[in-house]
Order: sequence, then C-alpha cells, then structure tokens
Amino acid sequence: MIVVLATWLLVRRGLRPLERMASTARTIVASDLGRRVEPSSETTEVGRLGLALNTMLSQLEAAFSERQRNEQRLRHFISDASHELRTPLTSMQGYAELLQRAPDMDRGDMLLAMRRMEEETKRMSVLVDDLLLLARLDQGRPLERTSVDLEALVRDAVADAHVIAPDRPITARVSAPLVVTGDDMRLRQVLGNLMRNALVHTPAGSPIEIELLTEGDRAVIDVIDHGPGVPPEQAERIFERFHRVEVDRAGDRGGSGLGLSIVAAVVAAHHGKVGVAPTPGGGATFRVQLPLAAKSLAAVGPAPAIVAETSSNS
Repeated sequence: MIVVLATWLLVRRGLRPLERMASTARTIVASDLGRRVEPSSETTEVGRLGLALNTMLSQLEAAFSERQRNEQRLRHFISDASHELRTPLTSMQGYAELLQRAPDMDRGDMLLAMRRMEEETKRMSVLVDDLLLLARLDQGRPLERTSVDLEALVRDAVADAHVIAPDRPITARVSAPLVVTGDDMRLRQVLGNLMRNALVHTPAGSPIEIELLTEGDRAVIDVIDHGPGVPPEQAERIFERFHRVEVDRAGDRGGSGLGLSIVAAVVAAHHGKVGVAPTPGGGATFRVQLPLAAKSLAAVGPAPAIVAETSSNS
C-alpha cells in the first residue's frame, strides 16, 4: 500500500508541469498570449517541452502584435487616403453644381469653374497613381533591374528643376560616374520628388545643391536646401504617408502629399536608405544611399574630389 501511494505521489508530482502547461494552453485559447509556462528544469523532457512552448508563444505574440500594428497603419492609411480623395471630389462636385444651377453664367466664370474642375481632376489622378504605386511596392512586386547611370539622373533632375524654376540657383556636383542596378524610372522619380520638395518648401531665391558621391560600397545622393529645415523630432516621421509637419515639408503642395513616402518606398525597394539632416547654416539635407553595381565597385577607390560641377543658372 505504501509503495502504491508513493508511486501515485511521484506520478502526480511529475504531471504537475504538464497540468500547468494545459492550464496555460486553455488561457491562450481565451486570447491571452501574454501567459507563459512556469520555468522548469531543462534536464527533463517536460522542462524542455515547456521552454519550447514559451519560445513558440513569444514568437506568436510578436507576430500577432505586428499584425495588429500593420492593420492599424492600414486603417489609418485608408482613412487618410479617403480624406485626400474626398477633397478634390468635393471641389469638383461644387463647381459642377454651380454650372448646373447657372447655365447662363458669365463666360469668364464658366471658364474658371471648368478650369478648376480640370485641375482637381488632375490632382486626383496624381493621388490615385501615387496610391497605386505605394500599393505595388507594399506588395513587394519586382521593379525593373537595369544598369542606371546616376550621373545622368542627377543632371536630368537639375535640368528639370531649372525648367520649373528658371531663376533658382541649382548646382550639381558629381564626384565620379556611378552606376547602380535598379529601376531607372522609379529612381528618376525619387530625385524628382526630392528636388520638387526643395523647390516648394524653400524661399524663391535660395540655392539648392545636389551632390553625387560614394561612401564605401554605396552611392550617395544629397539634395541640399537652405529653407526652414525639418524639426529633429519630425526627421523620421516626415517619410510617413500623409504626415504633416509644422513647416509643411511632408505635404507636397500641388501634389498628392505622398512625395516623400514614395521616395522612402522606392529607395527601400532598392535595398537603400533615405534620411534627412540639418543643413549647416539652416535648411534640410535629404540623403539617399544605394548599393553600387559591381562595375562601379570595381572602379571606386578612395573618395575622389569633385570632378564635375554644373549649375542651372550658369
């Protein structure tokens, strides 16, 4: 009888960790992923099972939390996108109703209403195109993979900016011809958005510089302006979709409000980095870093001095 009782006690003692695991499992089923199995000895099968279960629970909790964060970001993004689309639609509706109510209005007023409807239509088209691009990038759809001459992109970006602002002093400095592997059109969009951002958010006569150089195995493009700059606490958030800062740097006036978000998404799709830092003396410097292509890596030695410089107003 004593032997039977002792055996029963030993079995019960051995089963306690399993009972605790079962209790934890029931709690988890009730959606409490924060629960863990009480620590046990790693020298027993039951102990190792408990540790493995805790590891699995930690991974599940992290994945679930990330999913919740993604869903929250998605809801926020959809809400912001809906608001941005509603603005031009409301304006178009107002002008359409005005034309309908007053078919005999003055010709000048009629032309103004029609012009504003056309402008709002274009604005909405830009926003939809930008949203579709971001959706494709979010889904990880592959970009074009060709050799891209960054020097040509920089010079074209300066020429395009000069067309928009002929009197603005815009300078390009190129340390060496550099090639990356990527999507030529999207990388042109990156430089175009950064140059447009600098033109829109700085005083009319202030200079803009764009520099192309290397750092290790990466090509570096700096777009330097001398405007109001970006508050330090906003330096990371400025690339968020529809985010607005006090100086309105993230909002692309006349655009979709997604310009810098597209920059960040395209650069990330090229395995690069983008950031913003203060310009000495005032302003903002946006820096894009991209992995160099193999042939550029073979040609790049120590960082050379500036070998070419062009100015849009020279």
